[in-house]
Amino acid sequence: MTDLLTIIAKGLVEAPDEVSVTADEPLEDGTTVYHIHVAEADMGRIIGKQGRIAKAIRTVARSAAIRKDVKVQVEID
Repeated sequence: MTDLLTIIAKGLVEAPDEVSVTADEPLEDGTTVYHIHVAEADMGRIIGKQGRIAKAIRTVARSAAIRKDVKVQVEID
């Protein structure tokens, strides 16, 4: 999942070297929280107009998680 989110984020930003994705330990309900870190100048590119790109990233992550039978949550830092 980390690799998937990294590839998606690096394709959207102008500074792909500054992209990093970290995962927290699973919560009590089994949900794993992934944090996408990008350069300050690229925040708008990752979030998109009215959050549409961020919503799409979360949808793709949830779809991939369903195939692996896990729960995920994506946060953009």
